[in-house]
Amino acid sequence: MNFIYSKKQTNKILHIIYRMDDFNKIDEGGRINIIDAENFLQLSALKLKKDQTFDPHFHIWKSGEKKVIAQESWVVLKGSVKCKFYDIDSKILFEDILNVGDCSVTLEGGHNYEILEEKTMVYEFKTGPYKGQINDKVIINEV
Repeated sequence: MNFIYSKKQTNKILHIIYRMDDFNKIDEGGRINIIDAENFLQLSALKLKKDQTFDPHFHIWKSGEKKVIAQESWVVLKGSVKCKFYDIDSKILFEDILNVGDCSVTLEGGHNYEILEEKTMVYEFKTGPYKGQINDKVIINEV
C-alpha cells in the first residue's frame, strides 16, 4: 500500500494506491481498512473464505455534513492506467501506473488518469450526490 502525503501539509494523506499484491498481507477471512473512518469515502480489502457470510442488514440514514469534498476511487478491471496525483497547491506529487486489480483513492488533492490500453475497464467510486461539474471540480492548468 502506498500513502501519498501532501508536501504542503506533511501529515495529510491525499492519495492511496492499493495493489492487488497487497491482498497477500491479509489473513484468510480477514480485512484491512484502507481508509480511516473519518473520511467520507470508506474502503476495505477483504480476503474471504468459501461459505463465509455476514449478518443480513440495512444501513441507517445519517445526517449529512454541511461541508464535504468529493472523494474518488478507481479499481482497474482490465488494462492499465497512468495516474498523476497532485498536492493541494496543484503541483504533481506522484505518478504511477495502475494494473489489473490495483486501486487508487483520492481523499484530497487533484488527480488525472491516462488510459494506456484499448478497452481498459475500471470501476469508479465517488461520494455523492453529484451536482454537476461546476459544483464538483476545479480544473488544474498544467504549464
